[in-house]
Amino acid sequence: MGASITMSRSGTSSLPSPRVTMRDVAEAVGVSPMTVSRAFKDDQAVNAETRARIRQAANKLGYVYDSTATAFRTQKSGFVAVTLPSINNANFAETYRGLAVALEESNMQMLLGATNYRVEKEEELVRQLLTRNPEALVMTGGHHTQATRDLIAARDLPVIEMWDLPGEPLGRAVGFSNAEAMALIVEHLAETGRRKLAFLGASEGADSRGAERRAGAVAAAAKLGLPEVVLIDAGPAPVSMRHGAARIERIGQGIRKFDALVCVSDPVAFGALSACQRLGLNVPEDIAITGFGQFEVAMVSEPRITTVDVGARRIGEEVAAMLDGLFAGEDVADRIDVGARLVLGGTS
Repeated sequence: MGASITMSRSGTSSLPSPRVTMRDVAEAVGVSPMTVSRAFKDDQAVNAETRARIRQAANKLGYVYDSTATAFRTQKSGFVAVTLPSINNANFAETYRGLAVALEESNMQMLLGATNYRVEKEEELVRQLLTRNPEALVMTGGHHTQATRDLIAARDLPVIEMWDLPGEPLGRAVGFSNAEAMALIVEHLAETGRRKLAFLGASEGADSRGAERRAGAVAAAAKLGLPEVVLIDAGPAPVSMRHGAARIERIGQGIRKFDALVCVSDPVAFGALSACQRLGLNVPEDIAITGFGQFEVAMVSEPRITTVDVGARRIGEEVAAMLDGLFAGEDVADRIDVGARLVLGGTS
């Protein structure tokens, strides 16, 4: 959609530099970008006082609402197509909730498809979803089949990849670096004196995000001069508590040769923790265990699991805000890195 034009004092048109966006107005008033959008559309869900404050801030900042973009959008389907690997995964469910709530505020609907961690299934879903003429396509991850890429390239619609930050995005991206997030874990373990690390995750080729975490752990250990990380296959993706526990139980007392067990996710870490405790190991004295994602199970386990918070809900909210800006014809960032934060627990 085209950018709006502002008028200079002399009355001639000029390109704004830098351009004031809907997000700037929202931050000035202390509301969401969706609320700003609804206020300019005179949506009665926004009370008169808030609408007045939004318009006052917009005037002060020099923001111009692109009404032509809105008019064009109303001729479309009114929904956004979204693919998630799974709706059972608590983190992806949080992303879904963040996205769904924000889209609802913009009077948009979501058409959701689950890929079950398979790019071939994603290709099938994308083919079906595009027949419904969505206003935008949101995909989880940056790994796709060539056929999927060709399908998207043939369509003129906004595309956002979330959770990953691919080097060659199909459109825009909102996410974090799995490798950098995993480096936080490895650096912490090294600082606490752990040197012999094992990585517990899904079989290679089954989970692209898990593969990136595994590669991140290996690279971080090498950079710190630690021995090579041993890879422990927990089975095909998606791996769960049950898989983590079963794999450690099969290894048995042999797990003692490692200083730390780096797990692909918190549920896998919880399963491994439970198995280690049944084997009579003291965690973290005999072996440290870390997870990934700050799932609820990490916060209620005993001891609490050391993990990283990747802002699952925020990813959904940022995607929704990006879509709202695109639908309003604004200049929107190509890439938003939500980062990751180390959350220390009692398992390390």
